[in-house]
Order: sequence, then structure tokens, then C-alpha cells
Amino acid sequence: MNTARKAVIALAAVSAMALTACGPTEDGAAGGSGTPSASPTASATAGPGASATAGPGATPSKSAAPKKTASPSKPPKPGATDPDYDVFPCSTLDVTFTANLAEPTTSSYLLKITNKGTKACRALGHPIVTFGDLDGQATERGAAPGIEDALRLEPGQTAYAGLMGGANDGKGKSVNSIALTMNTESDLKQTPLKASTPGLYVSPSKNSVTAWMDNAEDALSL
Repeated sequence: MNTARKAVIALAAVSAMALTACGPTEDGAAGGSGTPSASPTASATAGPGASATAGPGATPSKSAAPKKTASPSKPPKPGATDPDYDVFPCSTLDVTFTANLAEPTTSSYLLKITNKGTKACRALGHPIVTFGDLDGQATERGAAPGIEDALRLEPGQTAYAGLMGGANDGKGKSVNSIALTMNTESDLKQTPLKASTPGLYVSPSKNSVTAWMDNAEDALSL
């Protein structure tokens, strides 16, 4: 082989080797296991629950505090807004009773009750008055307030009513006592309270009694 041919073969071999070195290797091809060209950035996520690393001098952010859940308000107790919800009607068990002659001509008496208990009670409507051994009871005179507006008696307080037997018209009878029970708007059993009324004349058509009032003057003038 001459010198010129050897030189051509050697040049071809060098060129082939150069092409092989410059081309992509099998490992460097897409999808291969070659070394990546760039390293992971500093903002890569750390382990679970870890915060990202801030740069030098950066202020760490504060985690938001959990919101407090407002507790439901308690419902008011029944009747808590009404100061009189537990004030019951007065009965003869709650009061003392007296009857005093106010005007002999008309056989008018001032009836008086006083709350002897330790709790307030309400004097409802008209007193229920019977005359000795006579049948029936005193006729109601004048209007009475409803149960919500009835007279409230604190312990030691007094209420009044005016009882009129009527002028002697020859049609009635005289009695020496009366008995009183209270209007409770219930079937509560009561023991009647008695008072002495010597010579009280009871006219069948003119006897009457007022509703309970907070003063004696009004009770006798109605």
C-alpha cells in the first residue's frame, strides 16, 4: 500500500472518531439516566409539614390562629323576663282578715286582708262574702282588674274592700258574722275566715262588695 492511500485511511478513521465523540450518547438521550443539567432550586418542597426556607434576613411568616367558634347562648328560663310569673293568687291560707263597721245606716263594713306569708301574692277580683247562716253571697259591686293587673301584696301589705249590707227595708235579716274566702280562679280548697258583725242588716237587693283596692277610702266610696 502506498503512502498516499495510508494517509487517506488514517484521516477517515480520525474523522469517524471525532463524530462519535461529539454525538449524544445513549445515556444522554431523552429519557436516559444521564446527569441533569441543573440542580434543584432552593424553593423545592421539604418534608411533610416543613416550611419553605426563606432567604437571608427574611421574616418568617406567622401561622394564622384558629378562629374561635362562638358558643350558643343559653335560652332564658321560662318566665325570667316577667317578675310576676311565680306570684300566685292569695288564698285564705296566705292572709289575715278583719271587718270593721264603717257606716251603721247602710250596714257598711271595711274589709281588710293582710299578707301574712313570706312571698308576694295577688288579691284577685272581689272577695267572696257570705252572711252568717243566710244562703248566697254578697253581690259584686264595680269592675275588677284582670289577673295580670290584680293587686299585688308583698309580705305585710294590705288590701281593702267595702261591704254594704243595705238599709233596713223590712225585707232582709240581721246576722252577727260574715265569712270570707278569696277568688283564686282555681279549685283550691280554702278554710273560710270569719269576722264578727253584730247586727249587720242584709238587704236581699242592696247588699254588695267592691273589688280589692289598695286603700280604704276608695273601697268605701265606690
